[in-house]
Amino acid sequence: MSEKRRDNKNRILRNGESQRKDGRYAFKYTDAMGRMQFVYSWKLEKTDKLPGGKRDSLSLREKEKQIMRDMNDQIVPRGGEMTVLELVQKYILQKTGVRPNTESGYQTVVNILKKEKFGGMRIDRVKISDAKCWLIQLQQNGRSYSSIHSIRGVVRPAFQMAVDDDLIRKNPFEFQLATVIVNDSVTREAITRKQERAFLEFVKNDKHFKRYYEGIYILFKTGLRISEFVGLTLADLDMKNRTINIDHQLQRTSKMEYVIEATKTTSGTRVLPMTDDVYACFEGIIANRQTPKVEPIIGSKWGFLYLDKNGMPMVALHWEHYFQHICQKYNGIYKVQMPKVTPHVCRHTYCSNMAKSGMNPKILQYLMGHSDIGVTLNTYTHIGFDDAKEALKRVANAE
Repeated sequence: MSEKRRDNKNRILRNGESQRKDGRYAFKYTDAMGRMQFVYSWKLEKTDKLPGGKRDSLSLREKEKQIMRDMNDQIVPRGGEMTVLELVQKYILQKTGVRPNTESGYQTVVNILKKEKFGGMRIDRVKISDAKCWLIQLQQNGRSYSSIHSIRGVVRPAFQMAVDDDLIRKNPFEFQLATVIVNDSVTREAITRKQERAFLEFVKNDKHFKRYYEGIYILFKTGLRISEFVGLTLADLDMKNRTINIDHQLQRTSKMEYVIEATKTTSGTRVLPMTDDVYACFEGIIANRQTPKVEPIIGSKWGFLYLDKNGMPMVALHWEHYFQHICQKYNGIYKVQMPKVTPHVCRHTYCSNMAKSGMNPKILQYLMGHSDIGVTLNTYTHIGFDDAKEALKRVANAE
């Protein structure tokens, strides 16, 4: 019987194990692809003392257990030699029929990974700490919380795909983002009724911005998404029955292409009643609308309410700029400053005002086009002491 091999501490070495002259241990094995592989460690057992000046890692036998576990569970060795960039590109290839803005977001992530060292890492070597450090680095390089949130929204499911495909055992991006980077995003709060009146009054009386008064008033009084509003056409307005038909939205891609898309959710497709003041605003818009030499047709839609100087439909970005300039001009005149107002703030303000007026949450959910009642109910987080006091007074008067 041949004598069993031993290490320099006289411990018996198992099949595939060996110790080199410098004291480091090695384990040789054949992976699931039939390739010869080696792993190394300065420790045979977990309890061994690490030689001075050497970098700590799992002991050889701990690594052996991992290898055997992966082989038994049919985990593809070495992550299939796939890099993070290659993994994300494979994930994106499976996302067909996505909206242009989503496609643009995917390409942004790919471009980032092409430039980052992280994108070249082999996926089986990416640890949770690596994922966290990468996201922290993105923020330190100037990217906002919301931007990083979107990037992680692509990379995390890509790694989950790798888990499902048995390329890796664990998704390194399964952690709460807010525990890693600072949430520097600005909450878009509703403005008060007093601020809303002051804002609208300012726009109405301003020589330059009064041309947008009716549109801004409608945004405040209907809660329409800006993409829904800019997508409205003459055919969507039933002036006889005083209703607004919302079954699409208008977007402009990063390539400056105009596209008609379905509403954000199926609940976004809805018919809204016009109040008298909203009806009057639409009448004014229709009356003042200049008929262009050539009506722009986007998809099958034409007769858009607002056109730019090039005769094309105004898009969300136009209105974002108008609101920004209005706020700047207002705050340059008055000491009492107007907070940041955007088209989305108009929507949020409408929802808050309806909630504070005591509207049934399910009706408000319909008007807002929310697919989840939770989104509508979150509006109530902006209700304070005065609102509670007023609500109790109404209840008392009703008894």
